[in-house]
Amino acid sequence: MTETAHRAAEFSSYATHSVDESHDSIAAHYYDLRLVVMGEIADFSNHLDVADLGALTVGRISFNTEMRFGFGEPGCYHVAVPLEGVFSVRQGGGATEFATPRRALFFDPEYHIRMDTWSSDCDALTVKIDKLALHRRLETLLGISLRRPPRFAPTLDVSRGPGRSWASLARWSLLEADVSQGLLSSPLIRDRLEQTLLEGLLLAADHDYRDRLAYPPPMRPASVRRVMDIVREQPAEPYDAAGLAAIAQVGLRTLQDAFRKHVGMSPMAYVTEVRLQRVHDQLRASAPGTTTVAEVAYRWGFTHLGRFAQRYRRRFGEPPSQTLRNM
Repeated sequence: MTETAHRAAEFSSYATHSVDESHDSIAAHYYDLRLVVMGEIADFSNHLDVADLGALTVGRISFNTEMRFGFGEPGCYHVAVPLEGVFSVRQGGGATEFATPRRALFFDPEYHIRMDTWSSDCDALTVKIDKLALHRRLETLLGISLRRPPRFAPTLDVSRGPGRSWASLARWSLLEADVSQGLLSSPLIRDRLEQTLLEGLLLAADHDYRDRLAYPPPMRPASVRRVMDIVREQPAEPYDAAGLAAIAQVGLRTLQDAFRKHVGMSPMAYVTEVRLQRVHDQLRASAPGTTTVAEVAYRWGFTHLGRFAQRYRRRFGEPPSQTLRNM
C-alpha cells in the first residue's frame, strides 16, 4: 500500500449480528482479529464504516456489547480513540493503557495487540496507517533519510490542539460517504487528504523526531530539492551525476557543492542512501520465502550485488540476508 495509484476514496459499510461476518469485514480492511464476546451474545450488533484513503484506512466501529479481542503484530501504525465508551490495550508485554474520548492509543507495528476491555457502549474511531508511507512523509518533512524508525508514545491527546484537529479531520472523511460526488470523489483531494493526515499525525503525536519537526532545517536550494524529490519518488531509475545535474537545472559542480553543504553527501551518495533504505524496508516487511535479497536489490536499482552487500552491511550493521531471515 505504500505506492498507491491516484484514485478516489473508497467507502464501505457493514452491519451484522453475526460474529463470523463481523470478523470477515474487519479482516478485509484491518487485521485477522480474535473476537470474543464477553457480554450478552444476543446484544451483539457490529457496525463498521470504512474510508480507504490509500496509505490510511479510517473506520468507525461498535459492537453494542462487551468484547475482548487481539491480533498479532499489525505491521503498520494504528490510532484508535473511543468517541463514546472506553477500551483498554496491552501492547506486547507492556502495561495496560486505557483509551477515552480524550485520549487515543497509538499501536506499534511490532507488538502483539490485546484488548481486554471494550465497553458495551464503545463507539471508536480506528485509523490504520501504512508504516513505510508514514516514514517517507517524515523523511520528506525532515529532508533526510531515516537511519532508524521513529518511536511513538503509546497515547495521543485528542482533546485539544493538533491531536483534536487530526481526529476531527479523520472523522470528516467518513462523513463524505454520504455526499454524492463529494470532494473525496476527486483523486486530487483524496491524495491531499492522505498527505495531510500523515503529516498531521507526525505533528500531533509524540515521537523522537518531534522536536526536529518543530524546528526544521534551513530551506535547501531549489536545485537540491528537485533532485531529492525525484530520487525519493523514483529511486530505482538509472541515475548518473550528469543526469541529476540536468534534473537540478544547474551545473554538476554547483549541484555537488550544494548537496555537500545542505545534505552532507554527494548527489549519487544520496541516491544510494535512498535505495538502501528502500531495500531495508522491503526486506523487513517481506514474509519468509516470498522473495530473495537479489530480487529486492535489483528492484531498487542495485546491479552489482557484491558492492550492494558491502554498502548494506556498513549502513545497517548486518548482511541483507540476515535482515530477511529475522523478519
